[in-house]
Amino acid sequence: MKKRRIFFIAIAGLLVFCAWSVKHTNDINKAEWLSGTWENKTKRGSIFETWFKKTENELSGKSYMVKGQDTIVFENIRLIQDQAGIFYIPVVKNQNEDLPVRFVAKTISDTKLIFENPEHDFPQIISYNKMSSDSLVAEISGTKNGQERRQTFPMKRVK
Repeated sequence: MKKRRIFFIAIAGLLVFCAWSVKHTNDINKAEWLSGTWENKTKRGSIFETWFKKTENELSGKSYMVKGQDTIVFENIRLIQDQAGIFYIPVVKNQNEDLPVRFVAKTISDTKLIFENPEHDFPQIISYNKMSSDSLVAEISGTKNGQERRQTFPMKRVK
């Protein structure tokens, strides 16, 4: 009887440990394909996005334009994983009083990242689709002034 109880306690402990380890996987690692520098060529010049792994639970990014010797930063971005989930947190220059806005991850995979914030004015959805190891399409979409809007940014890896 005592051996049976110890056996059941050991099995229960093993199940709890397995459930805990599955729940605590680091899904942000699936977004590491975003790391590097990406370029979107436009008529007004090239827009770049640079991403790097800052910590085990955070990627850091920024979008900017280079004009001559000047670098004009549009936004700084944190992609973080905490106990509540994975979040895309941009701070956009001259928007939202320069305060961060939180978008929650809806899809995190080896080829697609989708973040949503239905309360934000525009965009409500931010996505990245990996087309190949050297190309991706970033997109912002949602409703602005009652109109559906979508902007796509095809990007090529430069580093």
